[in-house]
Amino acid sequence: MKRNTWPWIAAACVSAALSLFALNASATLKPGDAAPDFTTQASLGGKTYTYELADALKKGPVVLYFYPAAFTKGCTIEAHDFAEAVDEYKKYGATVIGVSHDNIATLTKFSVSECRSKFPVAADENSKIIDAYDAGMPMHASMANRVSYVIAPDGKVIYEYTSLSPDQHVENTLKAVKEWAATHRQP
Repeated sequence: MKRNTWPWIAAACVSAALSLFALNASATLKPGDAAPDFTTQASLGGKTYTYELADALKKGPVVLYFYPAAFTKGCTIEAHDFAEAVDEYKKYGATVIGVSHDNIATLTKFSVSECRSKFPVAADENSKIIDAYDAGMPMHASMANRVSYVIAPDGKVIYEYTSLSPDQHVENTLKAVKEWAATHRQP
């Protein structure tokens, strides 16, 4: 009696792929980790400039969110949500910046139409920032996964949230900023 080994091989391949996906999905930076510093081209309100994380942290916490691609459905929803919440972040001394693999020309348009000129979006065409923050999309590491970080002014990650759904990123990061401000901000 000859056995068909293909079902076993297929099951092993699926198991290996799922293990790889789980490993990739959990590789983000965690609270307490040092946030890698970076400098890159960004756009705010259609104007391109050089964004430096170190300079932004001198002003207060930074909400750094990664997203897969400008002008896609989920990323547009998320950009609108962050734009609506920018004034609330500012109440707690925080700023917001989005980062994707898109080029700066695309992001210059995105910063006006979807970010509503409320916060900058930064280009990471070579995926160096995505890699430094372990924010790559599983199975397509050069593209950003949907990951949000809150970074304290001392350069430490104080919050991380990963979900392809854009729904909870603003709510969760705003809560983390408020909690940080309750114990760190001067009256």
